[in-house]
Amino acid sequence: MQEIGSPVRSSRRLPPLLSLRAFEAAAAHLSFQRAAAELSVTPSAISHQVRALEDSLGQPLFRRLTRQLALTPAGQRLFDDLRMGFDALEAGVERLRRPAASQSVTLTTNTAFAARWVLPRMAAFRAACPGIDLRLHAGDTVVDLARGDADIAVRSGSGNWPGLVVSELMPERYAPLCSPMLGLRRKGDLPKHQLIHCDWQPQALAPALWSRWFREAGIAQPRGRSAKAAGLSFSDETHAMLAALAGHGIALLSLTLAAEELRSGALVQPFGPALDTGSYFLATANGREHEPAIRAVWQWIESQAAAG
Repeated sequence: MQEIGSPVRSSRRLPPLLSLRAFEAAAAHLSFQRAAAELSVTPSAISHQVRALEDSLGQPLFRRLTRQLALTPAGQRLFDDLRMGFDALEAGVERLRRPAASQSVTLTTNTAFAARWVLPRMAAFRAACPGIDLRLHAGDTVVDLARGDADIAVRSGSGNWPGLVVSELMPERYAPLCSPMLGLRRKGDLPKHQLIHCDWQPQALAPALWSRWFREAGIAQPRGRSAKAAGLSFSDETHAMLAALAGHGIALLSLTLAAEELRSGALVQPFGPALDTGSYFLATANGREHEPAIRAVWQWIESQAAAG
């Protein structure tokens, strides 16, 4: 009997779960034998389940070659969708296995954002969310939120990430920053000072490189200053900032991550332009945005970003 006020649920028109699971394993391994070993059944059982699935869908999912399987275009689409769905299902089950009293949230972000933006605000977080244990995963490798490797992420980029709930946090701009002890005020004085370089990930949409800055500034890049060998080079932005603070040269640094040093006068921006590099985004797996602990961390990060 339908309860008053509860939503009416239509029956799902899905093939048997056993067939879907057999196909997903066979597609992952491109082998009925290895799929059978994973699921602890016989290869003929896997073949039967896959054939039944193909019959129900009315189209082949594999091309059966000599001693080899290959996905058809339809098989590849189904495999991609099933893999995402099974990952989300696995993550949901794993969350239910955790102790009910657990209120830990893992936040993943890059090392510079973790060191320069999150860590200085940890005392404020503990005061605002005393019942949540915030665990910080800092690294430049993107983790799989759908698998539950982390609960929430702050990422830079386009924000176009299928399978995730995404909200723009704040735009990011990079500008030339240096210690006031250099006395640098004019663009024309740049050749007298060392350029500090910082590595960017290959997938970065609009990296803040000195070659780009000279181009947007409309001035010729001094000879011999394009290569990293012409100055200091770092793989981590935090180290590049420390070099600038020590007066070793001028660096293209994040105006967001260097905000405290700019306020205190430890760093100055002698001139522009500032380079747009995209935005920071908050992200979590689809369906998790309403979990109380994740929602609390999400709202706290948004409030901190809005406060500047």
